[in-house]
Amino acid sequence: MSELLLKVKENLILEHSEDDGLIERFITAAVSYAESYQHISEGYYAENAMPATTEQAVIMLASHFYESRDGSTGGFFADNVQAGQQVWNTVNLLLRLDRDWKV
Repeated sequence: MSELLLKVKENLILEHSEDDGLIERFITAAVSYAESYQHISEGYYAENAMPATTEQAVIMLASHFYESRDGSTGGFFADNVQAGQQVWNTVNLLLRLDRDWKV
């Protein structure tokens, strides 16, 4: 978790530690989303290495959660109506690369 926290904070260009607990919860939610989307068991990434594409998706999603805490904006690019949707599209494309395709 600490490595992901550092990477998310780097992505956010965030140097203080006052929001670390909040960001850790966003990382937990992003990892849970990744595991669910990829059809792998809950807690899988706690025991196994996370592929680089999945890690980038988690970083992007946790950053998005942080930047749009009110749930109504696209974060940094809040002036663009499609910004929030584009984050999800990109995250899903990245997660799809490591997805366990089950029928």
